[in-house]
Amino acid sequence: MILGRVIGTVVSSAKDPSLNGITLLVVQPIGRDGRATGRAVVALDSVGAGVGETVYWCRGREASFPFLPVEVPTEATIVGIVDEVNIADPVSAAKEQG
Repeated sequence: MILGRVIGTVVSSAKDPSLNGITLLVVQPIGRDGRATGRAVVALDSVGAGVGETVYWCRGREASFPFLPVEVPTEATIVGIVDEVNIADPVSAAKEQG
């Protein structure tokens, strides 16, 4: 799964019938620090995310799994809404482990 931020919506007047009723959102991949990394992608929304929210999304074959048993044509799907991100200080974490 990849961390991202929803930065927009997509409106499509013509799409595959299996996508009817599924929201398309624009997701900007972000790093652990919250800064943008890479290019934005269009992802199907399986969790009810909205613009401005931090989300987890996945790519590839697994992106269609939330919609089974219907087979949907997608390369990216939002699979979770992130409430909070906690990043441990690597030096403190190493001291605690060792």
